[in-house]
Amino acid sequence: MPVLAASSSPSDRTYSVAVGVILVFAALEILAIAIHFGAEYHSERATLQSLKRPTAPASAKPGTTPLPAQPEVPSSAALSASDRLLKESNVLRERGDTANALARLQEASQRDPKNPQVLAEMAAIYESIQLYDRSNETWRKIQDLGPSAGPLYELADMKLRVGAAATPAPGVPMDTAGKPLDAEGLPEGSVFGVTNIETEQIPDPEAETNLRLKIEIKKRQGVAIDHSKLRIMVLFYDSVDNDKIVATDADVNYEWMNPKHDWAESNPETLIVTYLRSKAHSITSEAALSAAAASVTPGKNSSKSKKRGEPAASTDSLSGDSGQRRYLGYVIRILYDDKLQTVRAEPARLINDAPNPSVSP
Repeated sequence: MPVLAASSSPSDRTYSVAVGVILVFAALEILAIAIHFGAEYHSERATLQSLKRPTAPASAKPGTTPLPAQPEVPSSAALSASDRLLKESNVLRERGDTANALARLQEASQRDPKNPQVLAEMAAIYESIQLYDRSNETWRKIQDLGPSAGPLYELADMKLRVGAAATPAPGVPMDTAGKPLDAEGLPEGSVFGVTNIETEQIPDPEAETNLRLKIEIKKRQGVAIDHSKLRIMVLFYDSVDNDKIVATDADVNYEWMNPKHDWAESNPETLIVTYLRSKAHSITSEAALSAAAASVTPGKNSSKSKKRGEPAASTDSLSGDSGQRRYLGYVIRILYDDKLQTVRAEPARLINDAPNPSVSP
């Protein structure tokens, strides 16, 4: 019996081809997915490793490290007005110009009342010219500043505890500044002193005030002197409306009783100073005066005067004092070799209350 071989139909072959194609596409898709996720895995792993690896510190280049900030040094333009005045005062004091040095310090103190350096310089000058009340008052201002004044606070405390000058025993004669007088009638340690002052009112119907001072000036016995180093200052003061104290604008005349006034023929020598305010005297802008000061140097002109009604040297500092003026008193200072010898004042309060002369006579 013949054996018949079985033959596949066309539909079966088509099915097999379709299944094969599907399997190929599936394999390709699986391969693509594997490649994709494999790449992501390697990328993430590399990133994690880079994060875990310690970062090498950046090497600093030489010279690139910033330097610590240095404090700025103030330029000369940055110095305050009080500092400038303080420097000017120091220069003037070194030259022996105590009056103008003090004036600079007073201006600086007005601009900067709590500057301990300015106050200390003022106190030292007041002490050097024997104005001990003002000196102690100024040291007290430094003390009031407290420790912020630095070493000057301790110095002020010491000055106020020790005192600038010993208080003389009751009954001991002394000059107006409080300096005791020795057996010769001169302040201790001084070459010159004032031993007597006579005040004489001169009758004058044309004058509101006409008075004369006779000032006896004594030299210490046995001491050789240089006449060019002697300065005698006589400053008159007026009251304005019985309130303000100002330097006079009256006419002032001074002369020596002895034309030679060398303290060789007579000792003491007498200086005569006359204060004259006429009834017709009027205040003008040209008559706004500085102190009517006599600066007397032996060996030069023995007398110096102004005509009646002629104003003294003018200054702008008193141009506003146009009220009613009346004679108040005087201050006498004698300096030798730029060192204060003695001070006399009448009334005594003028030593502290009178304005300092704006110019050096």
